[in-house]
Amino acid sequence: MTWTSSIVMFVILWWMVFFAVLPWGIRRAGDEALGHDAGAPARPRVWLKVAVTTGITALLWGVGFWLVQSNYLSFH
Repeated sequence: MTWTSSIVMFVILWWMVFFAVLPWGIRRAGDEALGHDAGAPARPRVWLKVAVTTGITALLWGVGFWLVQSNYLSFH
């Protein structure tokens, strides 16, 4: 696996995991004030979700890298 395909694999996995992690722990704000969306999250904690996403992605990328390098999975 080349370094470019490794980066592409990481970025694609990162976004897939990020969209899976985004709804975790969401609670509605409940503010019905003018200009506020009733479905907006009270505390989105995006930076925590970015950190969790990066950890999960690094693990998945490592497994994928090992599978490709050990010829269990080949792109040829």
